[in-house]
Amino acid sequence: MAAQQKNQLRIIGGDCRRRIVHFPDGDGLRPTPDRVRETLFNWLGQELTGKRCLDLFAGSGALGLEAASRNATRVVMVEKSKPAYTALVSNRDILKLNRVELVHADAMAWLVRSGDEFDIAFVDPPYASDLLLPALNALVPRLAPGARVYVEAADWSKLGPELPGWEVLKEGRAGSVHYRLLSLA
Repeated sequence: MAAQQKNQLRIIGGDCRRRIVHFPDGDGLRPTPDRVRETLFNWLGQELTGKRCLDLFAGSGALGLEAASRNATRVVMVEKSKPAYTALVSNRDILKLNRVELVHADAMAWLVRSGDEFDIAFVDPPYASDLLLPALNALVPRLAPGARVYVEAADWSKLGPELPGWEVLKEGRAGSVHYRLLSLA
């Protein structure tokens, strides 16, 4: 397989498998690597029919588009950056993923005012921010019973070994990416 070009990613599963999407340069914008996405969707299941998904801090859209490709019933993707949001609109339309709802807003502000409920949430804020723990706390009332939450960080040292109120179901590391699958404790 040819080396992946800069600012593009490949959908790895579902109806859009092998399709390429493009995203702009952006400070802290880094798509979840293929290997990590493959592991995540092995944990969640390859088929997401009936699941309502939230991609908070959507960025490149790697996780939300992957979930939509795997037939999630609804995928809400929240992105603050105008260039990234514009690319998400284009990619959704090119892939014909009508079940993807895009929101151009600050993720934390949107989360506080949203009344929606989700079965799966992807929480991957910019690594340089301190938004992971506040986002998890704000997400709690938006989670359906039995919901799963994927989190990604450069390291867990800022959070400590435990996340109060959360159970770590699975965890892994690929290069500089540390990731966990959580549920409410």
